[in-house]
Amino acid sequence: MTTAIETNPAQSNQASASPSSFYAAMRILPAVQRDAMFLIYNFCRQVDDIADSGLPPERKRADLQQWRKDIDAVYGDKPPSRLADYPYTVKRFGLLREDFLAIIDGMEMDAQGDIRAPDWATLDLYCDRVASAVGRLSVNVFGLPREDGVALAHHLGRALQLSNILRDIDEDAGIGRLYLPREALSAAGITTNDPETVVRADLTKACEPVIARARQHYKEAHAIMDRNSRRAVRAPRIMGKYYGSILDLLVTRGFAAPRAPVRLGKLAKLSILVRYAFI
Repeated sequence: MTTAIETNPAQSNQASASPSSFYAAMRILPAVQRDAMFLIYNFCRQVDDIADSGLPPERKRADLQQWRKDIDAVYGDKPPSRLADYPYTVKRFGLLREDFLAIIDGMEMDAQGDIRAPDWATLDLYCDRVASAVGRLSVNVFGLPREDGVALAHHLGRALQLSNILRDIDEDAGIGRLYLPREALSAAGITTNDPETVVRADLTKACEPVIARARQHYKEAHAIMDRNSRRAVRAPRIMGKYYGSILDLLVTRGFAAPRAPVRLGKLAKLSILVRYAFI
């Protein structure tokens, strides 16, 4: 499971048709903001690649720990050569060390063992680390006021990640992961946490509370964006509209097995981009 920033637009279990929604949304930004967002993107891609690699768990943990040390070195003004460009971006946009480390912590949740039917609290923590923490870095780059920026990161990050989870139920099961919360599965009469068994079931009822939470987070996120500068929220609004549209398509398709893959078409993507980037 990758972060809310798609981490391999050409080929990823989370990526939709190229160009990715992330690339489309970021290319409308001024150069200095765009460069900062691609630095955040590259960081997310590298730590996500570790979590999703075929390396032994102990090697994954060691590699992620090295990233923690490297981030600490950046904030100690002694960055390793591979992160030589981080200090400027960190200082220019006031990026917080704790948000980089939270993303690494989220990747470690995937790296230490396959996630299978976490409880709601654990799922929310996971979403905060792999998605909302990315958002907290991003809103500083976009230039939102801190209070609204943190709130937007909280809600939009969770909305995007829950949409990802609903979209990728079958693909995640293929690599031994199941992100649907155990309480929702239990309420639907599903008592196993074996991914391959769960995906053969009708997941309509189990997905209903996840859909409801995602939609509430989208609602809160759009309310925050509506009261802020259109220029400051262009990129997050495009991301929100992309993934909100995917969620709508998923609901229309339904969650009974077998589930056909859902993708947002290029024309729909272009329509969203034109509407919220230029009009």
